[in-house]
Amino acid sequence: MKNIILIGMPGCGKSTVGVVLAKAIGYRFTDSDLVIQETDGRLLCEIIEQEGVEGFNKIEDRINSEIIADRTVIATGGSVVYGENAMEHFKRIGVIVYIRLPYNEIKRRLGDLTKRGVAMKEGQTLIDLYNERVPLYEKYADIIVDERGYGISETALEIKDRVKIYFARK
Repeated sequence: MKNIILIGMPGCGKSTVGVVLAKAIGYRFTDSDLVIQETDGRLLCEIIEQEGVEGFNKIEDRINSEIIADRTVIATGGSVVYGENAMEHFKRIGVIVYIRLPYNEIKRRLGDLTKRGVAMKEGQTLIDLYNERVPLYEKYADIIVDERGYGISETALEIKDRVKIYFARK
């Protein structure tokens, strides 16, 4: 089986579900936000503050498009879908799973967005960001998993089952 790349809004559970999923299928786990921080030497919020959102997106796109992985669950940052190079790379090396969650649940789960390193343009609200990103998540997704009502383990098992079916059809 190839890599499994998780995309979705901040707060949808990509990293948490990704760890559980990796354990359940015997894969490695990589959090691309941590790879960015390690490679760049700055926290995400520092990169955004110093480089601006566009500068951050370029750094994120470059670093994600260079990730080498095999049999790995990769949890990406919510803004990964702005990077065409990264998304083409991820399409080549795995199956892309969009963890979909309604806006109200995203809003409930998120705390201080600046501390999370969420890439938002000046004056942009969370609902603006949500409405801008959802079509991109849907565009790149090979599989969409609705997480509403699921727990972490249930979401991971749903992804595992859906990915198995997806690869069986290929």
